[in-house]
Amino acid sequence: MKIPKQLIDFLNESKVRYEILHHPEAVTAQRIAQAEHVKARHHAKVVMVKSGEQHVMTVLPADHQIDLEKVAKAIGKGASLDTEQEFKSLFPDCATGAMPPFGSLYGLPMYVDKRLAQENYIVFEAGTHTDAIKLGYADYEKIVKPQVEDLAVKIQPMKSG
Repeated sequence: MKIPKQLIDFLNESKVRYEILHHPEAVTAQRIAQAEHVKARHHAKVVMVKSGEQHVMTVLPADHQIDLEKVAKAIGKGASLDTEQEFKSLFPDCATGAMPPFGSLYGLPMYVDKRLAQENYIVFEAGTHTDAIKLGYADYEKIVKPQVEDLAVKIQPMKSG
């Protein structure tokens, strides 16, 4: 699978500077961040939620997990985790789980966790499990115009017994 053409076209048309990074195949956000040699707080992971019948794209740092109560507050109605089976068809040009955080390209409302908005750059999956894109956060916000909210909680490291 290749990086979706509409993503590259959108970045080029938006006249923003970005860098394509290649990494060994990785599936979890934490492992991807390690493979890309970036801190987990810079890696923007997409978590799909469902509110009623609507699919909603949320984006948070890799070292955080979604807090559905916070999401419901941000959206203004209840939210639950979306299943891959339910959202897979929304991203026909992407490997499952590797969709880029560009809801507008797929007709989806988008919310970004406020902690990600504090970073000077983000790195995100580019539609494959081996490609990522590094982009300045200010440029990302300018071209995507996401709603920035408090959506997540930091993942606590496992304590060894």
